[in-house]
Order: sequence, then C-alpha cells, then structure tokens
Amino acid sequence: MTPAEFREFGKQVVDWIADYYEWVESRPVLPDLAPGDIRASLPDDLPELGEPFEHILGDVDRLIEPGLTHWQSPRFMAYFPSNTSFPSILGEMLAAGMGQQGMVWKTSPVATELETHVMDWLVTLLGLPEHFKGNGVIQDTASSATLCALLAARERITGGTGNREGVPSNLVAYTSDQAHSSIQKAARIAGIGDERMRLIPTDDQFRMDTRALASAIRADLEGGLTPFFICATVGTTSSMAVDNVRDIAHVVRREAAEIWVHVDAAMAGTAAVCPEYRWIHDGVEDADSYCFNPHKWMFTNFDCNAFWVRDRKQLVDALSILPEYLRTAEHLSGAAIDYRDWQIPLGRRFRALKLWFVLRHYGAAGLRHHIAEHVRLAESFEAKVEAHQDFELVIPRSLNLVCFAHRHGDAFSEALMEAVNATGQLYLSHTRLDERYTIRCSIGGRDQEQRHIDAAWNLIVQQAVQIQRSDSRSDA
Repeated sequence: MTPAEFREFGKQVVDWIADYYEWVESRPVLPDLAPGDIRASLPDDLPELGEPFEHILGDVDRLIEPGLTHWQSPRFMAYFPSNTSFPSILGEMLAAGMGQQGMVWKTSPVATELETHVMDWLVTLLGLPEHFKGNGVIQDTASSATLCALLAARERITGGTGNREGVPSNLVAYTSDQAHSSIQKAARIAGIGDERMRLIPTDDQFRMDTRALASAIRADLEGGLTPFFICATVGTTSSMAVDNVRDIAHVVRREAAEIWVHVDAAMAGTAAVCPEYRWIHDGVEDADSYCFNPHKWMFTNFDCNAFWVRDRKQLVDALSILPEYLRTAEHLSGAAIDYRDWQIPLGRRFRALKLWFVLRHYGAAGLRHHIAEHVRLAESFEAKVEAHQDFELVIPRSLNLVCFAHRHGDAFSEALMEAVNATGQLYLSHTRLDERYTIRCSIGGRDQEQRHIDAAWNLIVQQAVQIQRSDSRSDA
C-alpha cells in the first residue's frame, strides 16, 4: 500500500468510525448470534494473493459490524464503562502510525518522558499523594499492575531471593472475597497459589472486614507464615464497594508492618477527578502502590492502566534483567527511565499519547463535568428503583453503579434481565451479593443522557409487567 492509497483508505476508515458513533445508538446493543456463527461466515482458507483493500473494508460492514457488542452505545449499561473518545482514537491512530517501541528511553525518548509527565498530571488531577510523582507507569490493565505490585512485594519481603532461589513456601497474601479475580490469578503466577491467598470476609456493605483481616494476619503469624501483600479494592466489580484503606493500613502497621499495601481502584479511581468524591482515596497515602484504569471511565480507549509505586526501586529490583543488548549509557548513568523494568513484557506501546490527547482535550474541568453528570444520572436511576413498589436496591448506590432486584425473587430478576437484554434495546449484567441475584446498571458512557436512563427504566418496568402477566396466565 502506497502513502497515497493509505491516505485514501485512511479517510474512509475515519469516516466509518465517525459514522459508527452517529448510528450506534440505533442498533441492538447485543448481536443476535450463536457461538460459531461468525466463523461460519468467514472464508475457510487464507487468500493466496492479496485482496484489494476496498474489498476488505467492505467486509467490515458485512462480517465485522454484525458481530459487535456495542460497548460505545449509550444503551450499554452492563459490566463497566469501557469508554473511548475521538481524541483518544486519534491519539491511538498516531501512535500506531509512529510505530514506536518504547522499551528503553533510547528507543523512544518521547514515549518515555511523555508517559512520566502525564502520569504526574494524573497525580494532581486525582489528588493522589505527591510521593507518587515520578513513580508512575502505564500498564495494559489493572491485572498486570497487581501482578507487578505482588512481585515487588515478594522480592521486598525476601530481600531479593525470591527471584534467585525460588518462592518461599511461607508467604501469604490477602484480599477481600469481593476483590477482582485478577488478584488470585496474580498470586498463582507469582508462585503463591490459592492456598496462601486469603479471601477476607466483607461487611454488610461488601467492604473488607478489617477485624477479620487482623485475625487472619495474627493466625498466620502464629502459624509460622509470613504475610507480605494485601490488595484493598476501591470500587469492587460486583457492587462498587470501597474498602477502608486507612483502616486496612492501620491493621497492617499494627500486625505486620512489612506487608505491601496495594490499592486497586480500576473502575472507581476516575471519580476522584471531582473533589467531592475523593473520599474514596482516604488512606491511599499509606499504600505502597495504587492503580486505576483510564480505559474504563476516563474516555481513553483500551488498554491503558495507570500504576504508581511509592518506591520505584523496589519495583525495578523485582523486574529488571539487563542483557548486553539493552545496555545504554543513559540507563547506566541513571539519567533516564527504562520502563521495560517496570512491567512484565519487554516491549511497550506508546499509550501515553492517547492519554495526553484526552487530558488536553477535556481538561480537568471537562472531566469533572462528565464524571459528575454520570453520578447524577446514576442517582436518578437509583431514585426510580426506590420509588417503585416492585423493585428494591440490594445495596445503596455507589458512585455510578446501581445494584437492584425485583421483589419477586431471584428467578424473576434473572428472567427479567434476560428479557431486557433480548430486546436489544439495553444491555445489563448481573452479580450475586449475599447469594442474591442482583442486576447491575453501570452508567458512564460518553454519550449517555437522561433520556437513556429514562428509556432504560421504562423498558425494565415494561418487561417486568409482561413477565408477571405471563406468569399469571400460566397459573390460571
């Protein structure tokens, strides 16, 4: 493909993307497909000769678009927002075009230094502790950030021998029974395993029970084990519960001060752009590491996780390997950051560019406006649930997530959600809280407005009435 052809087709791709955002709201949120349908529509064999690019673009409409789940639709209210935005898309396009490989400073000075700079911007934007400045790195996801934190904690507690001599069999890690599954996965990868990963019970608001945590740490110490890592969650996946980081850190200092405290704020962290929601970060100044995902609620396309550590040396010591072919004068002098030492892979994409675009386009005031509006929309949905005699909140709303159920019980709530999703007009997801089937309405789409919230609620009520009528006829 020549530069002239790239320019022609590139304009067509940009037009397709712009058109997509103009019509996405009118399409069913979920595709009407069964497993295997897409593969059955694809050619069996790779073409021997290259095809004209206009044919490939034509197949985007014919083969690709029909299989999309429309995460960018304002009628998508399942799981969590996975927002993108036009500034982010343009930044991603430029990064792809520049083709940077930012593994060390020398391989892309701007990829390294812009990343350090935007990570410091985020510290100010979110009101995070100043000691995180200069100690931030962009990971792909919170899962990777948690694994890096756990590995750093493992090497700190073993004095660096975990990498050289193998993982001691007495190390114990902690998180809550509501924490993300990636915490357990990180423990498996790091050689800790499920048996030494303690899932601490939660209170009636699904926050980690700090008394249970203290008891678990004491029991492990008495049993000759070594507590070394705890992950507190600021915004759990199921209910957006916010662990009390300050109390957790207090327990750690009292029971076993050498425990590494990591804070996973993957979803909720963005809320702290608004000063009125910075209570979620109470106690974070006592944490050893912290992360959140701009690719969820901050209009930055996947993947982009912001991860900070209190002491970068502990992270680098855990992950750095320096073969001859990666030695540079800048690294050896200590004048430059080599982010390859701050992550699992060697290679690095230029993720900072799209984040830089987003932060500059929206500005702090713009981000505060959108986040505050999303919380207001969630409040309006919560009010509708509370006002209806057939529905109830399973737990009070937390930020932009509303967890609710139908009063007729689990089977009814499950049938209701399935019926709503089957219409294609809305997409909701579920969880279980205290074994109760719970419908989750997660608000935070870039283009969501009050009319989308009103339409979603009306659809939910309509489907509930239809199910009740159907059940009445069946009983008769």
